[in-house]
Amino acid sequence: MFHKENSIKGASVILMVTLALSNVLGVVRDHFLAQKIPTERLDIYYAAFRLPDLIFNVLILGSIAAAFVPVYSKYIKEKGEKEANEMAQATISIGLAAVILALIVLFFLMPNLMNLLVPSFDYVKKLDTIRMARWLLLSPLFFTVSYFLGGMLNARKRFLAYSIAPLVYNLSIIVSVLLFSSKYGVGGVVVGVVAGAFLHMLVQLPAAIKIGLKIGLRFDFANQGVRRIIKLMIPRAIGLGANQILLFTYTGFASVVPGAIAIYNLTDNIQTVPSVIFGSSLATAIFPTLAGLSIADSEEKKKFQFFFNRSIRVALFFLIPSTAFFFVLRAQIIRLILGYGFFSWSDTKMASATLGFFVLSVVAQGLVPILARSFYAMHDTRTPMKISVISILVSIVTGYILSRPGVFATGPVAGLALAFSIGSWLNLILLAIYIRDKINIDLKDLFLHVLILCVIALVASTVMQLVKDSIGHMYDINRVRFLLVQAAISISAGVITYLATSWVFGVKEIRS
Repeated sequence: MFHKENSIKGASVILMVTLALSNVLGVVRDHFLAQKIPTERLDIYYAAFRLPDLIFNVLILGSIAAAFVPVYSKYIKEKGEKEANEMAQATISIGLAAVILALIVLFFLMPNLMNLLVPSFDYVKKLDTIRMARWLLLSPLFFTVSYFLGGMLNARKRFLAYSIAPLVYNLSIIVSVLLFSSKYGVGGVVVGVVAGAFLHMLVQLPAAIKIGLKIGLRFDFANQGVRRIIKLMIPRAIGLGANQILLFTYTGFASVVPGAIAIYNLTDNIQTVPSVIFGSSLATAIFPTLAGLSIADSEEKKKFQFFFNRSIRVALFFLIPSTAFFFVLRAQIIRLILGYGFFSWSDTKMASATLGFFVLSVVAQGLVPILARSFYAMHDTRTPMKISVISILVSIVTGYILSRPGVFATGPVAGLALAFSIGSWLNLILLAIYIRDKINIDLKDLFLHVLILCVIALVASTVMQLVKDSIGHMYDINRVRFLLVQAAISISAGVITYLATSWVFGVKEIRS
C-alpha cells in the first residue's frame, strides 16, 4: 500500500484526507500550545523557528518542487531507474552537506541575527530565543533528507508515506506539549519538534528504499541532473528567500507587542487549513503528471491544459465557500481553538481580527501553488520567482504601514494579516497573467464558474449567519459546549445549503 502508484484522483483523495487530518492535528497542537504556554513565551517559540526555517527553505525546499521532481521524473522517463536514483542520491548528499555547513555558520551568528529579528525583546527573552533556535537547527537536517525522499515518492506518484509524515510530526509536538511543557516550557516543545522532524524522515525512508534509493553519500558534482537541479533551484531559492525575509520583518514588526508574534503565527496556521487541503493537495497531486508532459507537443499541451483547468475549477469549488465560512465564524473558531488557559480575552479579540483579514487571501493562497507548479512543470522557475519577489516587497511595505501604532485598535498583527492578503492576491494575479502566454486558459468559462460559486457561497454564508445569530440569542455562547453547538449547526447549515445550491445550479464539481 505504501509503495503503490496513485492516479491523480487517488492521489488527490489521499492528500486531501491526510492533509485534513494533519491540519486537524495542527489545530489540536495550537490549542494545547495556547492553553499550556503564555503567549509572551510562545513569542520565543515562534521567533526561534525563523532562522532555522530560513536555511531549510532557501537551500532545500525551493529545489524539491521547482527542480528536483521535474528533473528526476525526466531521468526516469529518458535514462532509466538506475541513473535516476544515482542522481537522486548525489542531490541528497550535496544538499545535506550544504545545509550542515550553513547551520554551523548560523549557530555562531545566531546572537547577532537575533538582535535584528526581535529587537524589542528584552535581554532574558532574547537569550531564551537564541537557545531554542540553536536546538531547532537540528530539525532542518532531518527535513532535508525527508523532503528529498518525498520528492522521489511524488515523482513516482506514491503519496501515502509522504502524506503520513506530517501527521507523525504534529503528533510528536502534541505529545511533547502535554508531557513536557508544564515542566520545561518552550524547551519541552522544541524536543517534540526535533523528534517529529526525525520521524517525518523515518516514515518515508522504507518507501524510498523500495523504489531504489541507495543509502550512502555520493558527491557527484559532474552529474548533469544535479547541475540542472542547481540551475533550476536558484530562482526558486531567491523567491523563498524573499518570503523568509517577509516573515523575518513581520516578526520584527510584531515583536513590539508582547504575544503578537504568537498570535500572528497561531492565526496564520488556522487560515492556511483550507488553502493547504484544497489548494496545495491538488497542486501536489497534479504536479507529477504535468511534469511528465511537454507543451512543445500539441497533444501533450492539450492534456496539460485540461489538467490545469480542471484542478483550478476544483480548487475554487472548495476555496470560495471556505473563505466565506471562515469569515462568518472567525470569532467562534478562535475561541474554540485558542480561547483557553493562558490565552486571554484581549488575545482572543486580537486573534479574531487578524484571522478576519487573513482569510481574505484563502483563494489566492490555494491557487498560487497550482499556478507556480505549472510553471515548474514547464521548467520555468524564473517567472514565479520574479512575481514572488514583487508581491513580497509589496507585502513588506504595506505591512510596515498597516502595523504602525494606531492604525488598528486590535494591534499590529491585524495590519500584517491584511498586508499579507494584499501580497497574496498580487502574486496570484501576476501568475495568471503570465501563464496565459504559455497555455490556453478559458477565461470566460472560468469567470462564469467563479461568479456562480460566489453567489452560491454568499447564499450559504447568509444562511450560516442567520443560524449563528439565532442560536446565539437562545443560548449562553460564552460556555464552550454551547459555542461548539453553535459552530457545528451553523457549519452544517452552510455546507448543506452550498451543496444543494451547487446541485441546482448544475456545478460540475458537485456531480463528480
